[in-house]
Amino acid sequence: MITSDVAIIGAGPVGLFAVFECGLLKMRCHLIDYLPQPGGQLSEIYPKKPIYDIPGYPIVLAQELIDNLMKQIEPFKPSFTLGERVEKLTKIAERDFILETNMGTKIQSKVVVIAGGLGVFEPRKPDIPNITDFENGKGVEYIIPKPEIYKDKRIVIAGGGDSALDWTIYLSDIAKELTLIHRSENFRGAPDSVTKVSKRVKDGRIKMLLNSQITELHGKDKLEKVVVTNIKTNEKTEIETDHFIPLFGLSPKLGPIENWGLEIEKNAIKVNVEDYSTNIPGVYAIGDINTYPNKLKLILCGFHEAALMSHSAYKYINPGIKYTMKYTTVNGVTGF
Repeated sequence: MITSDVAIIGAGPVGLFAVFECGLLKMRCHLIDYLPQPGGQLSEIYPKKPIYDIPGYPIVLAQELIDNLMKQIEPFKPSFTLGERVEKLTKIAERDFILETNMGTKIQSKVVVIAGGLGVFEPRKPDIPNITDFENGKGVEYIIPKPEIYKDKRIVIAGGGDSALDWTIYLSDIAKELTLIHRSENFRGAPDSVTKVSKRVKDGRIKMLLNSQITELHGKDKLEKVVVTNIKTNEKTEIETDHFIPLFGLSPKLGPIENWGLEIEKNAIKVNVEDYSTNIPGVYAIGDINTYPNKLKLILCGFHEAALMSHSAYKYINPGIKYTMKYTTVNGVTGF
């Protein structure tokens, strides 16, 4: 059981800044995110996108902002559970919650902060009838939280974007055998990545089938082989494999959060604008996942929400204890 003062669901920019604000008040934080790295959609979808409306930065790249936020929260030693999705929220006492992930990890905290951006980024799954039979450790993975598990394994990757190309390049160095499947002859990823993959195909380090898609999965207790169908000729090819990784992007959804008893409006969580608390005492929602009158979905607004939330959370955890806010320009930043 992981224990923390504050459990933050979502490790995007707003969730990361919440760690800083909570840390100033001596509250320890644990973050949970379904993506394999901190940063949310900034890191996963557009790491090189320029952002122009962060105070003090005329321009900052999305990944650069995440890197700076990670450096900013270092003194407060946050812990992370990555590559897992929170499935259950249970209130076990007035100031005690337990979160449980899809992998069975349990986190106990005094306060829960939902900073899930647009929600849970769920993978876009290929239309293969029995694909769910091979999920949850049986050979089909949609994200790659632990690349080391693919060492000396046979892998099939499907996709034509940056994520598929980048992971093909990386995993080809550790896999026993790797095959890349793409539905087209043209890739959507960076030209440099396409060049690197093409070179590895020529060198025999990667096998590649274009104008093709996976249409069948076979295996008993685990995945054993896939069937690839050529879209133009309908020719079928069987490939023996240990892992099938379809990388077709992610789509945001509220996911299990919808079933936690929170007040939902237009696919977002309603909050009190005084402190961004929800209808469940001790549970807060900040960033793009919340809604209130005149809501603006901006990162800087999420930062503001995180600051107000943290002070309310401190009072919730420490009822009756008076706290006097002191500016960082006076006290500096002292960690744990």
